[in-house]
Amino acid sequence: MAGTLYLIPVALGDIPWSLFLPAGTRERVCQVDHFVVENAKTARAELKRLEHPTPLRDIAIEALPEQPTTADLERLLAPLIADHDLGLMSEAGCPGVADPGALLVRRAHELGIVVRPLVGPSSLLLALMASGLEGQRFAFHGYLPAREPERGQRIVELEQDSRRNNQTQMFIETPYRNGALFQALLQHCQGTTRLCLATDITLPSESISTRTVAQWKKSPTPDMERRPTVFLLLAEGESRQASRRRS
Repeated sequence: MAGTLYLIPVALGDIPWSLFLPAGTRERVCQVDHFVVENAKTARAELKRLEHPTPLRDIAIEALPEQPTTADLERLLAPLIADHDLGLMSEAGCPGVADPGALLVRRAHELGIVVRPLVGPSSLLLALMASGLEGQRFAFHGYLPAREPERGQRIVELEQDSRRNNQTQMFIETPYRNGALFQALLQHCQGTTRLCLATDITLPSESISTRTVAQWKKSPTPDMERRPTVFLLLAEGESRQASRRRS
């Protein structure tokens, strides 16, 4: 016998749980007393938000290292082997996406442990849904290089791949560098490329807007200062460019 590993979505901001989680997800989380988390402080705040019935001091919370070793994974999964359910929580959004939680999930599968993802907010999918960009072919690239010229080269590569494959390219940035990334996109992308900025998703201050790069250049700089933002771009395909030239 072994417990179940539950993948628990976390709020994308300071809002009541009822605004981002189904009641069934919250009920299941409140039945779990062992957690592996990206950030212990954030996890305690989340469990408090969910009104977990067990006092926080009595809940077992273990932090997952950024680069966990095999020994780390075995130790963190030990409650499952002892027939306890275990919850995996990211700092925000869905665990296993853009965080080291995927390694824990992989090891659980190798051990034959049941893994159950719970329903909740994913900033990436919500941004893609609202962008109006290509939703059948898309790729998430995490963080782009923080400095030039590497960042500019990577943007050009992603734009070329987007044009060639008709594929939406998605990436994120540390919030205090959002402005620098936005300016780099305007500098390196072609004017016809569509760029979506999805900021503060699910929060009262949510802002999602898709425009061509040429249109963004003529618009006021959006307010993304220290606000979590998903960037999405879709370059105009080669066939459409050729059609535009003929006309």
